[in-house]
Amino acid sequence: MKRILVTGATGFVGRHVMPFLLADEWDVHAVAYRRQLNEMSNITWHTCNLLDRVEARELFATVGATHLLHLAWYAEPGKFWTSPENFRWVRATLELLEFFHAFGGKRIVAAGTCAEYDWNFGYCREAVTPLTPATPYGKCKDALRSLLEAYGDANGLQIAWGRIFYLYGPHEAQGRLFSSIAVSLLRGEEARCTHGNQVRDFLHVEDVAAAFACLAASETTGSFNIGSSQPVRIREVAEILAREMGRPELLRLGVMQPQPDDPPFIVADNRRLLALGWKQRYSLLQGIAQTAQWWIHRKDLSSKGTSEL
Repeated sequence: MKRILVTGATGFVGRHVMPFLLADEWDVHAVAYRRQLNEMSNITWHTCNLLDRVEARELFATVGATHLLHLAWYAEPGKFWTSPENFRWVRATLELLEFFHAFGGKRIVAAGTCAEYDWNFGYCREAVTPLTPATPYGKCKDALRSLLEAYGDANGLQIAWGRIFYLYGPHEAQGRLFSSIAVSLLRGEEARCTHGNQVRDFLHVEDVAAAFACLAASETTGSFNIGSSQPVRIREVAEILAREMGRPELLRLGVMQPQPDDPPFIVADNRRLLALGWKQRYSLLQGIAQTAQWWIHRKDLSSKGTSEL
């Protein structure tokens, strides 16, 4: 049986990707730092601080995985764009790469970001759009991708890089777009937004997770955009969410100023991903309706959710 080690397994994407891996008959080993997802069976859990070199080496020696799905990163909303933690995760990931190779690893699939692209171009295509990131987060991710690919070429490792665009869905950390609107509406408070005319590419987190499972099962290497390729204005998304939650009157568009450097248009070309056999399961309407129901039935709004990837 194929054995895969998943970092960031309790995070936003990680918790959704493991059912897909189990369905594909992987021997799934998952890394948790503070907590495990006890509701998931047939998964071997390991407690490890991946930023600790000694603990990380012991983990890879114990698991002996053939595949690594690396989702772990610092992703606290509002802080991850410029945090020094980005640089720590570049260093730590290079050490994980070394350990993975030393103990027989063959293929790595890692999470990148649309923030690696030059957003002045708007429509993002892997082999065409320039990679000139504007933030420390994007720069660290792009630098890591380049180093992973160089190491893979030199040591016979397969490297696949999945660039996530704008994801949403159950278990989203508070402080992101969907969660901020949902929590405000559930509390009976105004959901204050910008004009919302920015165009983005939204994809349900389960579809993002399915894309990573698809990349893990493939032998194709290189970068892959993980998005819907469907442009939509943020205001339309906010209006659908407010309507599905039954509180459209609390949505306030245009009462907050957008960031001065907020790009007007960011959309993925996902044809490379489609060529692997991946298919989007949730339409935008279906995904937002499902997400709204999850928030409506959530009892504890004090929890911050998962800020890991």
